[in-house]
Amino acid sequence: MNQQATSLNPSMTPLEWACLLLLSVAWGGSFFFVAVALRDLPPFTIVFARLLFGALGLLAVLACTGTRLPLNRRILLGCLCLGLLNNAVPFSLLTWGQVQLASGVAAVLNATTPLFTLVIAHAFTADEKITPGRLLGIGLGILGVAAMLAPDFGSGAGFRLLASVACLGAAFSYGCAVVYARRLLASGVPLLGAAAGQVLAAALLLLPVMLLADRPWSLPVPQAGSWAALVAIGLLSTTLAYLLYFRILSTAGATNLSLVTLLVPASAVLLGAGILGERLQPHQLAGMALIGLGLLAIDGRLWRRLAGFAGRGRRP
Repeated sequence: MNQQATSLNPSMTPLEWACLLLLSVAWGGSFFFVAVALRDLPPFTIVFARLLFGALGLLAVLACTGTRLPLNRRILLGCLCLGLLNNAVPFSLLTWGQVQLASGVAAVLNATTPLFTLVIAHAFTADEKITPGRLLGIGLGILGVAAMLAPDFGSGAGFRLLASVACLGAAFSYGCAVVYARRLLASGVPLLGAAAGQVLAAALLLLPVMLLADRPWSLPVPQAGSWAALVAIGLLSTTLAYLLYFRILSTAGATNLSLVTLLVPASAVLLGAGILGERLQPHQLAGMALIGLGLLAIDGRLWRRLAGFAGRGRRP
């Protein structure tokens, strides 16, 4: 879920809002599709299938648009590193985490990505430093994570706690990918080419891991629902999501695009509750609210609008 800095369009058109909502459903739906596929398949097989179908979809789009994959050795190495940080590692950690966690819980923990991104960017970039408002957002996010994980400490729920840590590890990996992607995309790599390159590289990286860990030839044949979930998570949550991502990024800017971080958990929770019958516990809802407030503080626009209204109210 990485974001490239672009010029900001402060307001979005109805079409851009529609694309943003559709992107949140595509990414939020990935947690739902994983939950369905886990009924028949192990995690690495699901992740490899997602990457394979996603790469095939993106390559088909490249062929239709006449865009070529980057062939420069340095760029190919960059796509390999980005595929590891932005796809192979976080997809695997999130999918493994969902073996123990409800899809909505995994999505909420993954929503901490901007918190990690701020800390990493502060350390490794010159123009994205932590401000007091962002520091408040990080603090609220940490409290939200603590609220979600606290009941699992000392309760014997070791695997659930480990799964939560895995989801946070995925968010950290996404944060690393954001900072790394800035350098790669600054070199002039076509955005769609970079997306296809990283997903294809991630599939190649994960192939031997999947073969050794899951031995897919020994697994029972998945049911039709699992096959449908695999195709959906590849084509909808990966191929379509990247197309929407770059569409919004190019027209509305990175700041507006970051709003999707607030919408993805809501989509995942609604899908999990409405179709899978999942329910968030009170401490998880409290954690979700704190993380959401933290993301709003990081975004800053809500506070600026409130300050603007207060300023106009004081005018004679």
